[in-house]
Amino acid sequence: MQFHEHPHEHPHHHEHEHEHVLDRRSALRLGGLGLGGILLAACAPSKSAISSTSTELAASSTTAADVTSTIAATTTSQAEQATTTSTIAALNTLPGFDEFASTVKVFASGDYWQVESNGLPAHNMMVGITSWQQQVPLAMTYKGSNAWQLPKKPALADNPVSAKTSLFRGAIALAVNGVPIFNALNNRGEDAFLVGELDKWGGHCGRADDYHYHVAPLHLATIVGSAKPIAYALDGFAIYGSTEPDGSTMKKLDEYNGHVGTDGVYHYHGTTTYPYINGGMRGVIRGVVGDQVDPQPSTKPLRPAGTPLQGASITNFSSPKTGQYALEYSQAGKTGLVEYTVSDTAVAFTFTSPTGAVTTEKYSR
Repeated sequence: MQFHEHPHEHPHHHEHEHEHVLDRRSALRLGGLGLGGILLAACAPSKSAISSTSTELAASSTTAADVTSTIAATTTSQAEQATTTSTIAALNTLPGFDEFASTVKVFASGDYWQVESNGLPAHNMMVGITSWQQQVPLAMTYKGSNAWQLPKKPALADNPVSAKTSLFRGAIALAVNGVPIFNALNNRGEDAFLVGELDKWGGHCGRADDYHYHVAPLHLATIVGSAKPIAYALDGFAIYGSTEPDGSTMKKLDEYNGHVGTDGVYHYHGTTTYPYINGGMRGVIRGVVGDQVDPQPSTKPLRPAGTPLQGASITNFSSPKTGQYALEYSQAGKTGLVEYTVSDTAVAFTFTSPTGAVTTEKYSR
């Protein structure tokens, strides 16, 4: 897993409860018993207040034809791209990402879209995790030579790569809000959602304090609408929400959670059951190195990786001031607290254990 820096600039308190997500986890745990054998064998956000979102899809006036024409507009030559304002605008509106243009930058570079972000969402994080390794969200530096790369002209692979047996490290997709999406199975081959590792939005922090999802961020469909993707797999194919782009009922999916649409182009879907997101790389990728799609952005942890805190449940995460954060958790009926302040040069932590013991740590950036 990988990470970066940059302060999280959300000066607000987070108190959103998504009970419907908890209900879904309970239902999946019950229904997932039959899938267990399969799953385990496979082993600067905006400064506006953070708001939670629901999983209901919002209507959109954009049609599938609009999406197709936008993508087609990006294939013009570099000379043409430099001549008209409308063409330049099209280069910055890869469907879905345009809804997050204030924090996610998209531009064309040769045969690829480059996507820059700090990896932090505008919604709250961490609340609801019941299997926690004491990591907290820190902003990453996904930019420049370390930006995400998505093929502009994705193509189906003769030999797809399954996420059931591979790709247990790194990201397999990128949400349109700039947050990476990892394999639904953690590096032990367990369904990260069913074992309680994920928050109410389907994410958590990895060993480098990098926030990422492990399931489809279906809540983004309320922002982008059904006609636009909620994410893109690293093979370049779009990932839509729970309906087809035209708003109709989702058609039958293959083992990779995708199919060919009415426009003749393959796309994936997010679902509430495994594999939740793209079940691997149905499209052509440049390679798999170290059990992850290559290339992709890399980051460096600024502190040693945390260890599991048995019996802890995260109950609140807030940012009382810009650059200041507080994560509360419950353990054995008592409350613990992790407070940290992010500056341009360092991250300072204050840990208050459920017993009241206070320790501090400081790391250079």
